[in-house]
Amino acid sequence: MTTALVLSGCAGSSLDQSGGGGTGGAVKIGLLVPLSGVYAPLGEDMRNGFQLYLDQHGGKLGGRAVEVVSADEGEGPQTGVPAAQKLVTQDQVTAVVGVVNSATALGLRDFFHESKKPLLVANAGADDVTGARKSEYVWRTSFANGKVAAPLGPAVAKEAKGGVYLIAADYAAGREMIAGFRKTFEAAGGKVAGEEYTPFGKTQDFQPFLSAIRGSDAKAVYAFYAGAEAVSFVKQYKQFGLAGSTPLYGTGFLTEGGVLDAQGDAAVGVKTSLHYSAELDTPRNKEFAAAYRKAYDEAPTVYAVQAYDAATVLDKALPGAPGGTGEELVKALGTVGTVDSPRGRWSFDADHDAQQTYYLREVRSSGGTMVNAVVSELG
Repeated sequence: MTTALVLSGCAGSSLDQSGGGGTGGAVKIGLLVPLSGVYAPLGEDMRNGFQLYLDQHGGKLGGRAVEVVSADEGEGPQTGVPAAQKLVTQDQVTAVVGVVNSATALGLRDFFHESKKPLLVANAGADDVTGARKSEYVWRTSFANGKVAAPLGPAVAKEAKGGVYLIAADYAAGREMIAGFRKTFEAAGGKVAGEEYTPFGKTQDFQPFLSAIRGSDAKAVYAFYAGAEAVSFVKQYKQFGLAGSTPLYGTGFLTEGGVLDAQGDAAVGVKTSLHYSAELDTPRNKEFAAAYRKAYDEAPTVYAVQAYDAATVLDKALPGAPGGTGEELVKALGTVGTVDSPRGRWSFDADHDAQQTYYLREVRSSGGTMVNAVVSELG
């Protein structure tokens, strides 16, 4: 399924980070995000973020008119890989942005490397994407699982008055999140009271696991869940009576976007690490969040920002690729430098991963709405 997005131009603002007055014909960009299935809400946020940047820059990137071809990633590589291949081989896009599922991203690595086309991963967090299987043609504007979890470790070691129980869904992301957290947590003197991995996508009743947490005498819990599992876990954590006595920490996806809306006041007090919150109190984010709310009538999420920033780096890089070749564009991506993002200033590291600030967030009620208030920077 491919659909050309309709581009609408509007006046620029201080949000403008254009790479300058580039020239040349229109450039075609593929947007590979879930348009159906369980991850569709994330795909919608990513599409909205990418589109907002275009709307703010007259439908241009690098001074060139943009045609966006949108393809449905679906729920995994069985749909995402052929959709990406079609964008490159049939639609002849210059670059592809998106990818929610890590298995999809890893499944596409060799194709993009061999096709010499840039892939800008705007969500998938598998460590190997910019680690063991890195490629000069694969760049990431989001996060690596281990890196988004690691900054929280020392903070929990300092705050928790005793052992901490680790629990996550049993799949690659869950294990990488636990590993990233545990490494820095233990290095900071933290003690693990127990560790459990729950069947991924199959666990609806968390009571047996919550009973084990209570029986472990843990003084706090670190969890990684996302989507429907995050909603169930946080709600049942409170219903089981743990929320009042055993602080709950997690990676930010535990309370992000529509998940937090569904959790409601059950999430109050949950602390998480993430590289963005709509509550960031900076002029840059305030302007972005206001524009996003005006366009879509909802608060922006980290998924929207990651795709918005993918548009930003393409805007900065495309003037350095006048011929539109993959070789030119990846070389230009290496010269993008610092991105002044709503999340804060960040840049690509040597492995093409986002080198960025992570924040300690706490769910609080603000005017009857649950928000991820920013408590401090984690580094």
